[in-house]
Amino acid sequence: MTPPVPPQQHAGETPAGTRPRIVMDARFTRMDHHDGISRYGASLMAAVAPYADVTMLIHDERQLALLPDLPWVKVNSPLSPMELFVARHVNRLDADLVFCPMQTMGSWGRKYPLVLTLHDLIYYEHPAPPGFLPAPVRLLWRLYHKAYWPQRVLLNRANVVATISNTTLSLMGKHRLTKRPVRIIGNAPQGERTPRDPSVAPEKSLAYMGSFMPYKNVETLIRGMAGLPDFTLHLLSRITPGRRAELEALVPDGAQVVFHNGVSDAEYDELLLRTTALVTLSKAEGYGLPLVEAMALGTPVVVADTDIFREVGGTAAHYVAADSPSGFSAAVQALAEPGQWAASSMASVAQAATFSWDSSARELLAIAEELRTQP
Repeated sequence: MTPPVPPQQHAGETPAGTRPRIVMDARFTRMDHHDGISRYGASLMAAVAPYADVTMLIHDERQLALLPDLPWVKVNSPLSPMELFVARHVNRLDADLVFCPMQTMGSWGRKYPLVLTLHDLIYYEHPAPPGFLPAPVRLLWRLYHKAYWPQRVLLNRANVVATISNTTLSLMGKHRLTKRPVRIIGNAPQGERTPRDPSVAPEKSLAYMGSFMPYKNVETLIRGMAGLPDFTLHLLSRITPGRRAELEALVPDGAQVVFHNGVSDAEYDELLLRTTALVTLSKAEGYGLPLVEAMALGTPVVVADTDIFREVGGTAAHYVAADSPSGFSAAVQALAEPGQWAASSMASVAQAATFSWDSSARELLAIAEELRTQP
């Protein structure tokens, strides 16, 4: 692994025309497997690295297993009370820009341009916090999302605010969440992905990748399997025993539903390369990365008819009412009609190609250049 960067590295002014020095907050990276925020941050860091001198902030060296091989500095956890003073450490790195993939990075006393990120506004409508957070943090989470003004306070500390979709950008404007410029630094598929052969018929299976929080609406997927007796629904993500028991009780008689409780990236891709479709009826998302990951491999997607899925899926996705089990099963059956699946597979590849990490990296670099040249 790359050793920590000494605090004195990069001291002094940045000469015009040199590579920008960008510090990227990697402390939201998981230690065993990526979640959405973790993968977003790691992918963006890797994409920016060819164009800039990138230093990562971590709080645990186990995070390095899921991060690109780049210089790093170890500081406090973002959940520590010491986060209030993290700028004291970051100031020493003399960055042209500091990017955080969340909006909660401490900034008191900072001497650097800062970009904070807001992915979505899901938890204002669906306030239950992620279960992995400590109890005190879950309480603060609920209180934080009872009004918009705390969000405004956080975002207005930045020089520029990033988000990942036009859908979230529109909602930020609707609720007047920040006075700062807002730029889209979007999500994208991982690396070079070779699409499947659209002439090869898929197996009669469906894949779901995502959490099992209530707004994800996995219940409707399971109920819809009553109309798909020849298909198997693979639920891929990790799940608690209690939540699994709740969902297993909903499985219709004769339906085939498999709980995998976590899969590797290789296992995930292998399933996507043979399944009929990736499916999700989630009622709220900031982006919907599983959609574009599946489409990049030529796997069609059957999804809830929401603004964000329309933005990501374009004309390639198959849309159904979120609370309609029969609509879901009918969409899957229609996709299995002769010629429909192959056409959808090719359209999916074309839609996924409209997203790239390189484009996102260049947007962040443009922000860095703008802020570096401001008086």
